[in-house]
Amino acid sequence: MVEVERLAVRYGEVTALEGVDLRVEAGRVTGLIGMNGSGKSTLFKAILGMVRAERGRVRIDGADPAAARRRGLIGYVPQSEDVDWAFPVSVRDVVMMGRYGHQGFTRRPRAADRAAVAEALARVELTDYADRQIGQLSGGQRKRAFVARGIAQGAQLLLLDEPFAGVDKRSEATIVRLLRELAADGHTVLVSTHDLHALPQLADDAVLLLRRVLFHGSVVDALRPENLALTFGLDVLDPEPVS
Repeated sequence: MVEVERLAVRYGEVTALEGVDLRVEAGRVTGLIGMNGSGKSTLFKAILGMVRAERGRVRIDGADPAAARRRGLIGYVPQSEDVDWAFPVSVRDVVMMGRYGHQGFTRRPRAADRAAVAEALARVELTDYADRQIGQLSGGQRKRAFVARGIAQGAQLLLLDEPFAGVDKRSEATIVRLLRELAADGHTVLVSTHDLHALPQLADDAVLLLRRVLFHGSVVDALRPENLALTFGLDVLDPEPVS
């Protein structure tokens, strides 16, 4: 579903990504792990076509990011700080934004759009909150509203940037269950997260990133101390000698 080849992205003199090669399989949840500044958000922006690559390329289901967005293939759940939660829109309005590509220039919801939004809200358990202003929701509910937008859109690829930040354990469990269900339905899910404890329940495989891909494979192997040490710039402690 996602193919990244030799991708390099720079911001002035700062190298954000260098030589990234990555293939993300359809119908799987892939965890993206790395410390702050490792390039996770830049990789998401490259997949979305929001940054220019110095080298390399990105393909989504065989298409470049701009074409993939026009086809409605990509849904995006941003970090909380990237959203103006005071903007006067309801939860239903946010989810309906996912239907814009289906509505033509008029942006007038039809019966099919309203049905898709209602189904998506029910799936993320937000039907009773549909008329609330988006900023009135809890952190976990806000994340689920953006997941609902991707569902209503019909996105085949969902990108979630730190969906568990500021989220209570109950909401975290709900989001994990929802993403597993979406993957079982054939959606492809790429999740950036610092929550290593939730990773075994969440992801089928994991990518360790530090401006390039250090590891891509099973979650069990990704969580090995030596791999995490490389990812987070730590030293691996030698075991105590046995006396």
